[in-house]
Amino acid sequence: MTFHDKDRLAHYMGLIGEKAATSIGYPFATDFNYSELYPLLGYALNNLGDPFIESTYDVSSRTIEREVIEFFANLFRAPAHNSWGYVTNGGSESNLYGLYVARELYPQAMVYYSTSTHYSVPKSIHLLNMPSIVIRSTPNGEMDYDDLKTSIALHRHQPAIVVANIGTTMTEAKDDVRTIRSILQQAAISSHYIHCDAALTGAYLPLLDNDPKFDFAHGADSIACSGHKFIGSPIPCGVVIVKKNYKERIGRPVSYIGSFDSTIAGSRNGHSPVFLWYAIKTLGKEGLLKRASECLWLAAYTQQKLKEGGVSAWRNEKAITVIFPKPADTICCKWQLASEAESSHLICMPGITKNMIDDFIEELLNTQYFPNALASSELLQ
Repeated sequence: MTFHDKDRLAHYMGLIGEKAATSIGYPFATDFNYSELYPLLGYALNNLGDPFIESTYDVSSRTIEREVIEFFANLFRAPAHNSWGYVTNGGSESNLYGLYVARELYPQAMVYYSTSTHYSVPKSIHLLNMPSIVIRSTPNGEMDYDDLKTSIALHRHQPAIVVANIGTTMTEAKDDVRTIRSILQQAAISSHYIHCDAALTGAYLPLLDNDPKFDFAHGADSIACSGHKFIGSPIPCGVVIVKKNYKERIGRPVSYIGSFDSTIAGSRNGHSPVFLWYAIKTLGKEGLLKRASECLWLAAYTQQKLKEGGVSAWRNEKAITVIFPKPADTICCKWQLASEAESSHLICMPGITKNMIDDFIEELLNTQYFPNALASSELLQ
């Protein structure tokens, strides 16, 4: 490596540190510390094949991956002896896998998803060549159940696959799986499948509510959850949990690897399961609940301070996402705010501090909403 290359690398690393200090618009936890695991970066951990079947390549973390799957299966109240899953490259792959399983079960099915659904879903539907209908969303981002009911009634001759959002990308709205299941039952559609995209909230929402409205006990057939969002990971990753008897329609033996090809990817990152396992074992359910409570407190604080400053901020129930009118481009760029139409949001993820929020609000109020006002730090006392 030349001196120029080393200088460029040092500059890049410094720049990343600066950008991370003002990143509040996207759902990435930043308070993790995996230094104890750094020696594993010297090994090519590859979990190729089915995580529940050993392979002839054994420089892996499959045994640890299985414990991660068990944690999430229990969290989502999956059937005790009929659940399976794996650690994916992120929520998009988890959604693709859920829809892939659904298509193999019901090749002639119609897929229903709302206008607030993550962009990975229509992309997956396109890749899988599945027919679909887009359902309207209510102003808060939740699925319009009347529109779903009408659309399903028009296609009662087809099996139905419904994607339920458990925390939409922009407003963290949650679709009610019980209501969706009731609509399917009222339409007398016995062949149906419900996939839940719980990328952000899946890791903590079940801990806040003794009876979450989206899990397997309420009718879900598969659930996607991200690992790098609420739990935190230096490498994007996710988890997908499905009913085992559904998954068995997909896997096929591959002699080359001595295992079954049951996943989307061939080679799979073996480091991410260790990160997730480490976090789960370190934090436990109590630690995860504490993180969630702290994030919810900070979201309520943020909403209150924005409203006190004259900003029309709002959030959904049990949401750590705060939505407000889109500010100036300079603010959006510096604080890396996610925006859609005339709205922006920030997400009070683990690692986001009160001081960061205070600095953001002060700059927002002085730059965008009150350009001629004196410093507004008194609002943050």
